[in-house]
Amino acid sequence: MKQLIILSTICFTLFSCSVNEKPEFIGIENIKVLESTSKYVTFTADAKFINPNDIGGELQTDEIKVFVNDNEMATVSTESFEVPAKKEFTIPLKTNVPTDSIFSNKSIGGLLGSLFSKKVKVQYKGEIKYKVLGFSHYYNIDQTEDVKIKF
Repeated sequence: MKQLIILSTICFTLFSCSVNEKPEFIGIENIKVLESTSKYVTFTADAKFINPNDIGGELQTDEIKVFVNDNEMATVSTESFEVPAKKEFTIPLKTNVPTDSIFSNKSIGGLLGSLFSKKVKVQYKGEIKYKVLGFSHYYNIDQTEDVKIKF
C-alpha cells in the first residue's frame, strides 16, 4: 500500500508539470572584447534563451568554435548549465585567443583591415545541447559581429 501511494505521488507530480516544448533560443548577444593584452584577447558573448516549461533541464556547450577574421582561433566548452523553469536566461560564452594568432601571416588581409579600423570580425559557430527527462534537442549557433579591440 505504501508503495502505491509513493508511485501515485510521483506520477501525479510528473504529469502535472508541463514539458510541452523546448526552451526557445533567442540568439547570441553582446559579443565583445572583455580584455585585450599583448598576449591574449578575451572575447565574451551571451547565448539567450526563454524556458516556458514548469521544469528546467540542462544545457551543454561542446566545442562552439570561435572564428576571428574568418580563421578558427578557439573553442568554447562550458560545464553543463542548469536551465531555470519559466524564465528567460543567458549562458555566458567566454574564450581567450592569443593575440599573435589574430595577427598572423595566414590572416594578413584581416590584419591590415583590423589595424586600421581596430575592429575584428568574430563568429561563434557550433551547437548547444538541451537535455531534460531523457529528451534532448540541439540548437545550431552561427552568429557574427564586428567588435572593436583596444590595444
